[in-house]
Amino acid sequence: MLRLETVGKVYRGGPPVLVEADLELPPGEVVSVAGGNGSGKSTLLRIVAGLSRPSSGAVSGRPEVVGWVPDRFPPHERLSALTYLQHLGRIRGLSGRAATVRAGELLERLALVGGSRTAIRELSKGNAQKVAVAQALLVPPELLVLDEPWSGLDVAAQGTLVTLIGEVAAAGGAVLFTEHREALARSAASRAYRIASGRVLPVAAQVQLCEVELAGGEPVDWQALAGVQEVVRQDGRLTLLVAAPDCDALLLTALRNGWTVLGLRRLGGGGSR
Repeated sequence: MLRLETVGKVYRGGPPVLVEADLELPPGEVVSVAGGNGSGKSTLLRIVAGLSRPSSGAVSGRPEVVGWVPDRFPPHERLSALTYLQHLGRIRGLSGRAATVRAGELLERLALVGGSRTAIRELSKGNAQKVAVAQALLVPPELLVLDEPWSGLDVAAQGTLVTLIGEVAAAGGAVLFTEHREALARSAASRAYRIASGRVLPVAAQVQLCEVELAGGEPVDWQALAGVQEVVRQDGRLTLLVAAPDCDALLLTALRNGWTVLGLRRLGGGGSR
């Protein structure tokens, strides 16, 4: 199990970024970290991933295979998405064929728009982010660290990422991520923390969410309904994140107002309903 014990981080000439941070990441657990801009979230993740050394304290138990999704993925890469992933796969010990198959599988699941042979620098921000996610999962990670991984992703890819994170945890990997949208963070994490004044503080357990997809129907003030965390409108459809205990009442409201239910699944709990 990876542990951070009284970890501190100070950059030269600046105030402390982290102060006596304690954190445990057991195998199979998904942990989220929230906090304002400049609070130290990215610093914490880089220390966990082994990309930065703490100024004080100790880190122990880091596994050998670490997947890392940075907050800024190189946008000017001349290589195509597929070639880039094939190259990284070979570096990480995969055969050429295995790297090609795994890269294609991940890009298909994430629904890369623009084609796998398009140069990464020609992809949109959201589709470049899909490549960033794919590279971290080429080899099944024992530790997966993601910095704002949902940034720029379309709604479908957001759901796919939640599923991929769940698969890593189900295989015994530990996952740590940051996300400023609390609904998304709650949908994926089994445990949550917040950074305040350089300290890592636990957050009360979050309720399980449901994702509901709807189409058509009479106008409804969805945000006013109990349990609704987020409403996304796209291509004539609605995707709502709602607290699981309030899901049945929301569905009843939708049906009474002529809405068609296109999809329903529980998030963070491993499966559809």
